Amino acid sequence: MTPEARTGAIRECLQAAFAPAVLEVVDESHLHAGHAGARDGRGHFRVALVSGHFGGMAPIARHRAVYAALGDLMTTDVHALSIDARAPGEVSG
Repeated sequence: MTPEARTGAIRECLQAAFAPAVLEVVDESHLHAGHAGARDGRGHFRVALVSGHFGGMAPIARHRAVYAALGDLMTTDVHALSIDARAPGEVSG
């Protein structure tokens, strides 16, 4: 899968699962060139999303929900994922 296709697939999964008001997906793989985890061809990504689905959820539950939404991408295309998942009105930490 091309880097653009990976980013698009991540975006589609998160959009479908959370209907976020804000969604940012950034491929940071180029920052990890030569890193042992990057050698297998999977990427490093940063996601930021704001969704009502996260209201009342603990941070770990939010992360688990994001991992679940990405499903197989977590084993086939994503090596590392930085997540900023917030409910509307929450300030980024």
